[in-house]
Amino acid sequence: MRTLTVAFCIATVVLAEPLPSGPGLAARYPGDRGIAADANVVFAEDFERETVADVVKRWNEAKNPRGKALHLEGEPGKRCLRVTATHGENTGGHLYKRFAGQKVAFARFYVKFPKPGAFIHHFVGMGGYFPSTRWPQGHAGVKPKGDDRFTVGIEPHANWGRERAPGHWNFYTYWHEMKPSAGGKHWGNALAPSKPAVVPTGRWQCVEFMIRCNRPGARDGELALWLDGKLVAHFVQGVRRTKWTGMGFRLARAGTPFEGLSWRTTEKLDVNFFCLSHYVTPGHQARSGVKRPPRENRVWFDSVVVAKQYIGPLVPAKR
Repeated sequence: MRTLTVAFCIATVVLAEPLPSGPGLAARYPGDRGIAADANVVFAEDFERETVADVVKRWNEAKNPRGKALHLEGEPGKRCLRVTATHGENTGGHLYKRFAGQKVAFARFYVKFPKPGAFIHHFVGMGGYFPSTRWPQGHAGVKPKGDDRFTVGIEPHANWGRERAPGHWNFYTYWHEMKPSAGGKHWGNALAPSKPAVVPTGRWQCVEFMIRCNRPGARDGELALWLDGKLVAHFVQGVRRTKWTGMGFRLARAGTPFEGLSWRTTEKLDVNFFCLSHYVTPGHQARSGVKRPPRENRVWFDSVVVAKQYIGPLVPAKR
């Protein structure tokens, strides 16, 4: 990361370089054709396979209870992945990919929620485990030690049913300096944009997020979110925030400067996994005020890319 350092007699302020918006790496590959071969791409998935089993082979681990959660939808050349959580049978499914550790990683995916929307418990995530593992780990309610893991989920959140489902985008984070929730447990900190980013229904949306690791001993880590190619949130040391609570905070034009992100305490821990997930539980539905959950809770995914640099929205393929 290139930085601009401004020296004062008693302090040094490090300003992060502005992040891009709009077209990115994907602009060089219309329709994402050939993007997987780019030296900056870590992993790409377009779901253009014959069967779900063919897709699963390209990932390290899959959750597909009784073969009912994951389904390829559409005709060849226009396929996507549908993930279904069926009430009373399963909690949805996921695809998990581990990769060589990165100091900075960008993940872009397209997603479509049904109309009307439904409430979701947890969603897509990226982060790091040390040592690296072939499947996602649990540890809900437990604060990381700093040398073992950090996780970031980009998730729809509906404020426990107070908002229209599926809600607004926010980050669900675990790291060694996170704040405790009520009762002293650590149930994840929610970090949200200054203006609620409402999750659309009935249409595709391009979602991209970035994690930049900190230097051990410093709080110069970063976290950012783009929606349809527009940068809507950048969490970096010094950015203004609302008051910290056990739930997290929201960015603000005026407020307290953010202390910054120390994702890790050792160079051995870096970004090394991505998980495409749709997780729905009866307990979360009940806490959201849903008395009769829908039989099926669906979501569609497509055009997944994990890279070392900003990816940007997919550019239509030339005919």
